[in-house]
Amino acid sequence: MKEKPIFPFTAIVGQEEMKLALILNIINPTLSGVLIRGEKGTAKSTAVRALAQILPNIERIKNCPFGLAVDQTGDICKECVNSDCPQKSDKDHLETDFAGVRVVELPVGATEDRVVGTMDLEHALKKGEKRIEPGLLAAAHRGILYVDEVNLLDDHVVDVLLDSAAMGVNTIEREGVSFSHPARFTLVGTMNPEEGELRPQLLDRFGLCVNIHGALDPDDRVAVMERRALFDDDPEILCRQWEEESKKLSEKIIKAIALYPEVEIKRPLLYEIASYCLDIGVDGHRGDIIILKTAKTLAAYDGRIDVGSADIKHAAQLALPHRIRRKPLQEVSEDINAVREQNRAAKIA
Repeated sequence: MKEKPIFPFTAIVGQEEMKLALILNIINPTLSGVLIRGEKGTAKSTAVRALAQILPNIERIKNCPFGLAVDQTGDICKECVNSDCPQKSDKDHLETDFAGVRVVELPVGATEDRVVGTMDLEHALKKGEKRIEPGLLAAAHRGILYVDEVNLLDDHVVDVLLDSAAMGVNTIEREGVSFSHPARFTLVGTMNPEEGELRPQLLDRFGLCVNIHGALDPDDRVAVMERRALFDDDPEILCRQWEEESKKLSEKIIKAIALYPEVEIKRPLLYEIASYCLDIGVDGHRGDIIILKTAKTLAAYDGRIDVGSADIKHAAQLALPHRIRRKPLQEVSEDINAVREQNRAAKIA
């Protein structure tokens, strides 16, 4: 069956900060994901699904239930309680294949067992063997875990997601069995603020946050209509039109991933980051660390190995909006620099 075409990432009109935040998380998964806040119909879901299409295929162990790469075997395979795992028979001759980066969507009503994984009771009853039934975190390993309407999920499920995203590991503890497997994924949460906010403790766990709105320029709105209409009529034509741009972006991301370990930041700029967080009034140190990582990732994406003040300023705009102390019913800020100047002026007064 032919796969349904997906609207090209590079064909999305505007929403540059949203697209950038997604790309930065692909380059550097340790940014701990991105929360996209915006009204309905602003291409949030479209951007997440489209991003995976421009990423290179990844090599994985064929039929592995946890989507492992060859260098992720060893102790994991030894401890794996799946007796019928294809690697149990011959670990010295692992068969691999290549597949596209997966986008795993988490439904709003998902239970913790569905997310984390659980024991396969049917298998246990039939064969008397313990076997783990992998959850969505296993399926999302080395891919993108997309949570639409994340603000409507149960808080304990969100906690599990954020813990796994931060640690890169998921632990399944059921019926006397404890089993851990890698769960490194890009976490993307989308939400409409009109439907309720996340608790501040959960907001802080997302690395980046962007607020998006519908286009206000008539030309942009016309471009949205034209491209969508063409895609609905003949998606292959639109995909071909943006194929070259998609290829260029894919190559730029691959280069940035390779360059990131070489990026350096001078110590005086660390004080600039600390100053940003103190001026804004950020609790804890997570904001400082995320700004540091984001600034380095921005430099790598731009093809540079030295971080500049402009990178820090941009990184703060992505990393701090959801970390500012807010009064009850106060909206998440969209202009970090305006808040910083306001707070500085208040201190002087």
